[in-house]
Amino acid sequence: MSGLTGSPADRRATLTAALRVLVLAAAALAAVGAIGRAAGLLMLTTTLGPTAYVVLAHPDTEGAKLRNSVLGHATATACGLACLAVFGLWSHPSVAVTQHDTWTQIGAQALSVGVTLLVLTLLGAYHPPAAATALLITSGIAKPGPQLYGMLAGLALLIAGAALLAKVPGARTRARDDGQASAGRGDREGREG
Repeated sequence: MSGLTGSPADRRATLTAALRVLVLAAAALAAVGAIGRAAGLLMLTTTLGPTAYVVLAHPDTEGAKLRNSVLGHATATACGLACLAVFGLWSHPSVAVTQHDTWTQIGAQALSVGVTLLVLTLLGAYHPPAAATALLITSGIAKPGPQLYGMLAGLALLIAGAALLAKVPGARTRARDDGQASAGRGDREGREG
């Protein structure tokens, strides 16, 4: 797809795909938010936005695969929690409360994302939104306790729901025409080719 600048058929396909993603993403995120509210947990966190985009707008890409989504966020969670422990930040207030990072938090944040990306590269599990999960944990915004449990439950609901929602008819197969199908694996293919 070439956005709204192509032929009338391309413009219709782009509009159909855009409306499909709007409806699916809004429905999925509203459902997660409503379930979280009913459960008394904050499930709708910032890591869900990019995850929804990848899995719903580009369901045929490497980053949207169920395996990669699950491994990505699980790895990020493990790395984030490990960095909280190693840097002694388990009980430290979040950056949202203090309104600034300490040098220790900056080190934990940087290392948690770096190690997450290292592990995901070694596993061949490309899911860029996982980096946000690592940052949310090490910044203390999703620290161990209800914040973390809510975020993880929200991710689980979104990833499971997206696997079903991605099957909703629409201009899904057109995503391959816009060059986005290689999102998350272009660098790897370039090195292999």
